[in-house]
Amino acid sequence: MFFSYGVVAALFALCFSTFYLVIAGKLNCCVNAVPTCKIEVPERLTVSHEALIKTGLAGRCVSVPVHEATDADILLVHSEEYLEAVKKTPYMTLEDLQEFTRQYGDVYFHPNIYHCAKLAAGAALQLVDSVMTGKVRNGMALVRPPGHHSMRSAANGFCVFNNVAIAARYAKQQYGVKRVLIVDWDVHHGQGVQYCFEDDPSVLYFSWHRYEHQKFWPHLRESDYDSVGKKKGAGFNINVPWNKVGMKNSDYLSVFCHILLPVAYEFSPDLVLVCAGFDSAIGDPEGKMCASPDVFAHLTHLLMNLAGGKLCAVLEGGYNLTSLPQSVCETVQTLLGDPAPRPANLDGPCLSALESLHCVRSAHRQYWSCLKHAAELPTSDVTTKRIKLAEEEEADKLKKVEEEKSAEEEVWPEPPKRVAPAVRTALVLPNGVACPDGCKRFSSSEDPVIVNKLRENFLKDADDSDALTTLSSLIALVEKMERNEICNGLALVPDVSMAMMCVVQHAATALCNRVLVVCVGDAVVSSHGTENGKTLVVQFSNRESEEQKCKYHIPVCLKKGCSDVSGFTQAVLGLLLPLGYEYDPSLVLLARMPDSGLCDSVWQQLTGLLQGIAQGHTLVLMQEGETSCVGPTASSLIGDAAPSLGKLHAPLPEDVEALERLRHRLQVDWKLLQTTAPETGGGDEH
Repeated sequence: MFFSYGVVAALFALCFSTFYLVIAGKLNCCVNAVPTCKIEVPERLTVSHEALIKTGLAGRCVSVPVHEATDADILLVHSEEYLEAVKKTPYMTLEDLQEFTRQYGDVYFHPNIYHCAKLAAGAALQLVDSVMTGKVRNGMALVRPPGHHSMRSAANGFCVFNNVAIAARYAKQQYGVKRVLIVDWDVHHGQGVQYCFEDDPSVLYFSWHRYEHQKFWPHLRESDYDSVGKKKGAGFNINVPWNKVGMKNSDYLSVFCHILLPVAYEFSPDLVLVCAGFDSAIGDPEGKMCASPDVFAHLTHLLMNLAGGKLCAVLEGGYNLTSLPQSVCETVQTLLGDPAPRPANLDGPCLSALESLHCVRSAHRQYWSCLKHAAELPTSDVTTKRIKLAEEEEADKLKKVEEEKSAEEEVWPEPPKRVAPAVRTALVLPNGVACPDGCKRFSSSEDPVIVNKLRENFLKDADDSDALTTLSSLIALVEKMERNEICNGLALVPDVSMAMMCVVQHAATALCNRVLVVCVGDAVVSSHGTENGKTLVVQFSNRESEEQKCKYHIPVCLKKGCSDVSGFTQAVLGLLLPLGYEYDPSLVLLARMPDSGLCDSVWQQLTGLLQGIAQGHTLVLMQEGETSCVGPTASSLIGDAAPSLGKLHAPLPEDVEALERLRHRLQVDWKLLQTTAPETGGGDEH
């Protein structure tokens, strides 16, 4: 029996996010009584579904039927000759199936595979239908067989029909989608998707994959970083080759922050499709990577503000029956809008990852304005090219033996349980300001001890009773966020600088607390806690400031302040997010000054992106009187996707140069800011 599930996640009575989950395809990939494939097995789906039930995620689902893709759907990508050949497989004898299978690479046919392959493709199309018509916000399809290796006239790598490629063409044809982003985080290169769109500038295809200088399957020269697309599609194919195994969370997040996200925001897709292969997670026998399942919560979150939130994830690989369901649950829970967990083990990218990062950015610098400042490759080009393979072969043989042993012994902790607070968004508002739907107005009785401290440190004027009430409520709100009773909050305050100082000083009293302060606009920002790392301050303005005071106080000067959308967005993606992830705060304090010049759509993007940090514990401060900003800000805090920014123009050259100088200076202390390998020695080899 084949199912699909639509999920409704109620965060508040009047605010809900909608998620759609499809499960299809339970055949075993064998052509005789003994399975010829030991990893692409039905249990991949059953353990994933059971995990969704066990974690309670399936209980937030409703069932809908799955329909097969039609011939017309399949012919959007595949040739008629190939389709007709696959149609005959249900009627073949065992010998004929074996003979048919031999003409393709690493694929196994069963009499029922044609039916299941049509269901898999159809499930992806139903998901696109539901997202594009607004019936659901986003979703995931758990399907077998996978699809991203399948080519126009050939099955390949367990794949029969290219589910995601068909979905992209279908979305363009059926809904007039202009630009599609395909993110392939499977550990294998999805060459079928690349071949389908390599000359098409309307589809941006991004893939990271185990490559090992072309020694890993599918052993293609065109899987390397310098295959950037053809003709009008040049620049719209991004390959990130992993030339070593063992990549970790830091490596994945570095590539997102310094390649994928900047390019994706410049591209401005109308729809995001994810080739969601979880063989890139720890413990997988194919990938041999070391990224923990919870990193997929962060990767998913970082994509969810693109395309107005229209995101469809379709299962590809994933062959460890422990890390696969864990990774699926992390992805699903994030799509449902639950806060992402604290990121784990962000110790900076390894040397091999930095070499690949450098190569990709250099190869694409001529195509994307956000990468024009990327460092060129050294003339020796000793990075991902296969220069020393002959000498390495013997060492690689020994390494593979060790890898096989370590893969068998690989253990990792269960991902931490993600508990969504009872209240998603609480607002501290002056009387007369309406509280938006989906939010809870917050106030608290005044604690005499806190009141005395506030009077002593901030409010010596006896007439400041309103300000005293507001600051008391802020402290109470922060304490409830610390106890995870409230996820995030927004406050309109008489004095943003004073409120920032008040919150930072209070939060820093707890030994385990670290506060990331992000100030947008000119303001006097307290340096309290920056001397010992309890506070990290990042301030965006157009004010030329003195030299950076310390590691934890970072002024970012943009010529037009925050009014230049491109410059500010690139600073957020390539500077603020890596800093925030590496710092790993317990609270994000986001302050918007009245003179910030930031438009609402950019502000909403910033608010949404920062909620991936600190388990979503974000407190937004704005000046009283900025009531028009309350609605858009609250919308992002409750989990609505931010409006698209549209295709971004090139940022100001002087801002790009200034940001690059700042990044270069900061990367000594902040490893996630690195985009090139150290010239001599150094670097973490994992």
